[in-house]
Amino acid sequence: MAGYARSTTSVALSVWKALFLREAVSRVSAGRAAWVWMLLEPIVHVVFLMLLFTLVRLRVITGAETAIWLLVGLTSFFTARNIYTRGMEALNANQALFAYRQVLPVDTVLVRGALEAFLGVIVALLLLAGAGLFGFQVIPHDPLAVLAGLAGMCLCGLGLGLILSVASDLVPELGRIAQLLFTPLYFLSGVIFPLTVVPVQYREWLFYNPFSHGLELLRGGFFPLYPVAPEANFAYLFGFAVAVVFLGLAMHVRYADRLRAK
Repeated sequence: MAGYARSTTSVALSVWKALFLREAVSRVSAGRAAWVWMLLEPIVHVVFLMLLFTLVRLRVITGAETAIWLLVGLTSFFTARNIYTRGMEALNANQALFAYRQVLPVDTVLVRGALEAFLGVIVALLLLAGAGLFGFQVIPHDPLAVLAGLAGMCLCGLGLGLILSVASDLVPELGRIAQLLFTPLYFLSGVIFPLTVVPVQYREWLFYNPFSHGLELLRGGFFPLYPVAPEANFAYLFGFAVAVVFLGLAMHVRYADRLRAK
């Protein structure tokens, strides 16, 4: 219709839909085994850690089934990690699209974050359903707490992805350093051991890490008898998430023209 002007919201939603479909096709068709690896990665980690726990005679996590405790923690952490790392790489992967004025650099990071969160939830549900077929208890005690913990971790990952997508574009070395930091976080977030076993004077330092809060609270919502570390709280988790998302969006607004012109 002549003279018809689409609203800004309508344009943004159309861009996000197109980007989401593009990223989804690219993500699941990156290789012949792309979908298989999404499922196998947490399974391989769980099996390896179960063997390790057996060797050190730590077969039971207090208040939780060890295999499900590991599965819940690993799938949640990997989802947040993927949001962070793939969001950080979104600008370089979609640079050609910035020739279209409707596509903003921030759109690519937000859409990648949404896609990784969606895929992470699907993978977790499939693996938990599979574990349920083997007789494990996979129904969470407090589903809202589980969803809140996962949402907080995903938002923290998104915020870091937004910040580092700009920072690594301005200073490429920062991207390489950031990639290395997630390996220590794997161990320091309580992914593979309960944080309550850490002495109090050291545990306080671990809870400056928002992912420690997310994992503890998520597992506490899943297992009714799991002893959640007293330092864990939703206020810190979501406070950190809001701060990094806001800072990341502000950086994208400030450097939007530079990111487009690269």
